[in-house]
Amino acid sequence: MHELLDNLIAYGYIILFFYSLGGGFFALAAAGVLSSMGKMDLAASMGVAFVANFIGDMGLLLFTRFNKHTMMEYLKKHRRKLAYSHLLMKKYGAWVIFLQKYIYGVKTLVPIAIGLTRYDTVKFGILNLLASALWALVVGGVSYLGGKTVLSLLESAQQNPWVMPLIGVLIISALAFVISRAVRK
Repeated sequence: MHELLDNLIAYGYIILFFYSLGGGFFALAAAGVLSSMGKMDLAASMGVAFVANFIGDMGLLLFTRFNKHTMMEYLKKHRRKLAYSHLLMKKYGAWVIFLQKYIYGVKTLVPIAIGLTRYDTVKFGILNLLASALWALVVGGVSYLGGKTVLSLLESAQQNPWVMPLIGVLIISALAFVISRAVRK
């Protein structure tokens, strides 16, 4: 356990950057918890995650915009999620750029869906900049504030090792249920 923690501390910012290019929720939450332990710097973690998240979404948008034919072949498997992203854009407009940061399974498809349309790239860039900053502040801040609680839960889970897998299965099942219901609608 200490070796894993040492590796996370040594390479944490690099891992956080690359993980945040495609999402980064769990990596930023882990960085927030490590920051509450004093092992990482919270402001640096949020800054790294913010920059990487912004670059990742802009990269997806630009890649899609200039390689539509290539992306269309990939998107054949994800038609339902892509259609869901389009419905979200029609229903909520620019707010989807903010909301997509928190919805697993839609996060990467919204910039791709926007890249397939004529949505203004500069407008998306500005909204994405604000959304990435808000995402980093919210996720980093909440995980920092809840870090002590998470650590106490982990300590109590060491006494009862069967509890953590059970909680993990429950959380994953609940997320899968919520996502499947949202996509079905």
